[in-house]
Amino acid sequence: MARPKETYNKKEKEKLKLQKRKEKEARKVERKSSPGRSFEEMLAYTDEFGNLSDTPPDPTKKKKEIKEEDIVLGARNTDDGSFEQPIREGIVSFFNTSKGYGFIKDLETKESIFVHINGLVDSVNENDKVNFETERGPKGMNAVNVTLVKK
Repeated sequence: MARPKETYNKKEKEKLKLQKRKEKEARKVERKSSPGRSFEEMLAYTDEFGNLSDTPPDPTKKKKEIKEEDIVLGARNTDDGSFEQPIREGIVSFFNTSKGYGFIKDLETKESIFVHINGLVDSVNENDKVNFETERGPKGMNAVNVTLVKK
């Protein structure tokens, strides 16, 4: 006896496909039959604070006048008076002389800063107090011009 080619699972999938198709057609008909919004309903206005609103702005309200000289063109001046010292002080927390690198713990910010042997002026050991300058490297801050603090 031969098996039927139309299995239960196939019938269920076909029913689901047909049902989805009917629902999609019903949504399409409902979308076509409902009238769209009018042009006035689709407009949006901005108020004096920059927020969107559905009511037009009041034409009788006075607008704030801005002088031409007050408009700043170009980059903003972000100088807020804080000046970072170019020469910092820290303690060598780790230094590997054979590989030529180490880390300095900054006394002011308490962050660890990478130092390479090429950035040393004086030879340093662990727990030495040093003065250094920082520069931005590819992986973060690097210490350069590292000198020992005289005791």
